[in-house]
Order: sequence, then C-alpha cells, then structure tokens
Amino acid sequence: MMDERRLDELLNRFPHLHVLVVGDFFLDKYLIIDRQLSEVSLETGLEAYQVVEARCSPGAAGTVTSNLRALGVKVTALGVIGDDGQGYELKRGLAGRGVDIEPLIQRTDLFTPTYTKPMVREPDSREHEIQRLDIKNRAPLPADAEEQVIARLRALVPKLDAVVVADQVQQRNHGVITDRVREEIGRLALAYPDKIFAADSRQRIGLFRHVIIKPNRREAILAVRPDWKGEFTLDVARECGAELFRRNQKPVFLTAGSQGILLFTEKGCQYIPAVPVEGEVDIVGAGDGVMAGVVSALGSGAEPEEAALLGNVVASITIQQIGATGTASPAQVRERFAYLQRTTSAFVEGKLTTAEAVKILGLETVEELEYQRDAIRKDIQWGLRSE
Repeated sequence: MMDERRLDELLNRFPHLHVLVVGDFFLDKYLIIDRQLSEVSLETGLEAYQVVEARCSPGAAGTVTSNLRALGVKVTALGVIGDDGQGYELKRGLAGRGVDIEPLIQRTDLFTPTYTKPMVREPDSREHEIQRLDIKNRAPLPADAEEQVIARLRALVPKLDAVVVADQVQQRNHGVITDRVREEIGRLALAYPDKIFAADSRQRIGLFRHVIIKPNRREAILAVRPDWKGEFTLDVARECGAELFRRNQKPVFLTAGSQGILLFTEKGCQYIPAVPVEGEVDIVGAGDGVMAGVVSALGSGAEPEEAALLGNVVASITIQQIGATGTASPAQVRERFAYLQRTTSAFVEGKLTTAEAVKILGLETVEELEYQRDAIRKDIQWGLRSE
C-alpha cells in the first residue's frame, strides 16, 4: 500500500515528465445568462436572453491537458482545429496553461469543435445549464490533415515520455483519431515500449491495441458486447474488462464512478476503491482527472495499483469544483491523501467506529480494512497457539 513518502517520491517526478496529448481538442464556451435582465425581441416576440459573462476553457482533450498541467507535468498538444474565433480562444486557453501548442494543426476548411453551454444564473448566484449548442465537423477528417497528424506523431513520440489519446468525436473517422491514426499509435507503442501510451475513447475503446486503455462501465461493455441492452452493472463490466485485457495485453483501468476502478493486469482483476467525498459534486471530467493521475504516476515509475489510487485521489478533488473544469494540484493531492491515511490509521487502531470510517473512506475500503485486520489477528493468534 502506498504511503505518504512514496506519494512524495512520485509527485516530485511529475515536473520532469513530458506528455503528448493527441486527439480532439474542443472549446468549452460558457455563456452566463441573467434572466432578470431578459428582454422581448421586437422581431420575434420571444424572450431574448442577456449574456452578462462569457467563460472559455479547453475541453475534451483539453480537459485532460488542463489536469496534467495542474499536476505540474509538461504537455504538448497535437490536434486539428479551425482557423476561426473558437480556435483562437482554444489556443489562448491552452497557451495560458503553459501547453506547447506548436504542433496544433489549423485549417480554414474545418470548425474548431465547440460546446456552447448557456448557463442561467439564479438570484442566489447558482448556475444551471440549459440546452447546449454544439459545433462539430460533419465530414471525415481530410486525408492530408490525417497525414499531417501521423507525421507529427512520428516526429514527437521519440522526444516525449508518454502519450495520452483523447478520442472524443462519436462519428468514426470524423475526429483526429481516425482508423489510420489509431493504427499508427499502436505501431508506435510497439516501437517504443519504454514509453507510456494510454487511450480514452467514447465509442471505439475496443479497437485500440498495444496501449493502456481507460474505459468506463458503459464503454467497456459495449466494446465487448455491442448489442448489449441490459444494465451497465459492475459484474458485467468486470467480465468485459477482463476480455479487453485478454485482447490487448495492456493494463485496463475501468472506471466505475463512486465504485472506484477495476484494474486488469497480468495479476488479474484488482479493485481500487474510490475516494468518497461529501457535498455537491460535478462528475463531468472525472475520467480526465483519473487519466491525468494514472499517466503521471505510471510515467514516474508507479505500479498500476499505485497509479489507480492516485487517479482516484485526483478525481475526488476535481469533482468538487462545481461549474468549472476541475483540476488538482500536487498540494491538494498530498492533503487529500494525508487525510485518507489519518482516517485509515484511526480506524485500524480502533479510534473510529465502522460507521464513522464508512462516511469518510467508503464501505468497500472499510470492508477491505476489516478483512486485513481480522487476518492479522488470526495470524497472531495462530502464532501464540503454536508456541
């Protein structure tokens, strides 16, 4: 089990890592609406929402990029965006976070994919989202843009420590991670076995080969059972995660929200509990927090189990940041981990009741600790009897 000394060892290596994030960079554009200022359109008679604030931030591949930068990791971005206002805002957001944007490809014949999110601000200052407006490219990635992506991948990979693949676009071959780009990523992973390659994909996680994958329950089940009509339960996900590992022979970090991570390696399936949090949460982007924590840890020499734990710690911090792209700093990671360690020690030493520990650590973690504590007691009793 990882302790604070080991955590410090890993976190201190993060600034020395350089990660390439390749994939679909979106712009998240929030338009804050004050309905108390609404007007009636003279032309249509409809309510005209009044925007009082606009916030832009990198989304999709940009979200995992922001998480990596917050952890202190150096990041280079490779994607294809439009030569438009949204592209300008996206590049400005990435550059402002210290990302190397030189390899980004801009084209006049493409849109910068954008999620425009109107947010109604209530009198108590709380905000809630109404109907989203999406700007996407509705045709396959042009062949010459695909060639540029592959050429830049080949040039960049030898210089970097890890590659994160963010396959966001649902329509096949309409985003940056086309069939050809995905195949090239697999080839590069074989050619550079000392580098970390990890992929996240909404629709095609089962098509990746030779790279670490991070599906959620739904993605894992549909990758193995595309005609599945039942519920996306943890038991079914466990079977499908095992099959994905059998096919790919690389670790599978299967995220299950508040139920933690199912980790599949040559050791079999291991359960890494989530880090419970109290109060309101926003789970959008939680998977990107996990990915950033996992890749940063693996690139720093962590074992897969340690990386999964660190990914869970990062996600537990990001989901508590409401209405924003949540990130976690090394200081926040240390603080959250220390709190978990103190709570775990207090429970093991009998200073916390089971009910108190469950509220902080979660039921699964407490059950595992009780099992370990009972096993130690039995070993001690057996040793005394043998004397």
